Amino acid sequence: MSARLVVSLSGIGTRTLHRCAELAGELDPRGVALSLLFAPRLAGLGQPSVVVDWVRQRRARGDALLLHGFDHTDVPRRRAEFGSLPAHEAGLRLTAACRTMERHGLELDSFAPPQWAASAGTLTALQRNGFVLCADMSKVYDLKSGAVHKGRVHGLAYGERVEPWSCFALVLGVARAARRGGLVRLSVDAADLARPGPRRAILDAIDIATHHGAEPTTYQRAVASPRSSTRTSVSLGPSSVNLP
Repeated sequence: MSARLVVSLSGIGTRTLHRCAELAGELDPRGVALSLLFAPRLAGLGQPSVVVDWVRQRRARGDALLLHGFDHTDVPRRRAEFGSLPAHEAGLRLTAACRTMERHGLELDSFAPPQWAASAGTLTALQRNGFVLCADMSKVYDLKSGAVHKGRVHGLAYGERVEPWSCFALVLGVARAARRGGLVRLSVDAADLARPGPRRAILDAIDIATHHGAEPTTYQRAVASPRSSTRTSVSLGPSSVNLP
């Protein structure tokens, strides 16, 4: 089975925008679209923003847009923002985030939670609020059809001590996944683009994936494809989501 490559970019804001634009400029000639993970509070959307203008331009060029939480506020014990929320609380945060995005003309129906962690309550809230896609650490859920697309996220580890090892592991892991086929997911944090080693490793990982025949795509287009999906349904209260 041929591989599909999804490259996501998070940490988009006024301080990192120039690095995000540089990465996009590197990927455009390669024919690689980005899946932009956007958190309203982190991007500074209190007023009209150059960040919003850039996101609009990128969408017009074929990049995808996913809601990436609201403000990334951690709950006790440093769990991810949506990692343990019940449906009601998750729904309140989703509603607030969507209203902020809509005020800036950025309507969307796809979600990638901070730290790639989504509780069962979050999945239920996403369905209730009309979302069609949720991507967690190891799966991408089609919330309309019930299909589940398997593929774990590849990204860089944190900390300067592990940087050389992490860069090597990233390129090796993406290459191995591309050779196996299926969904290859590369997660890029804009903060990593400030250092030459991680930045080079990200580009090398993309190049080696396409060298092995991985087809660049976005989360939305990957879910629309019937390839490499499995389906099992589990009840989550009034609504249901399909899990592997």
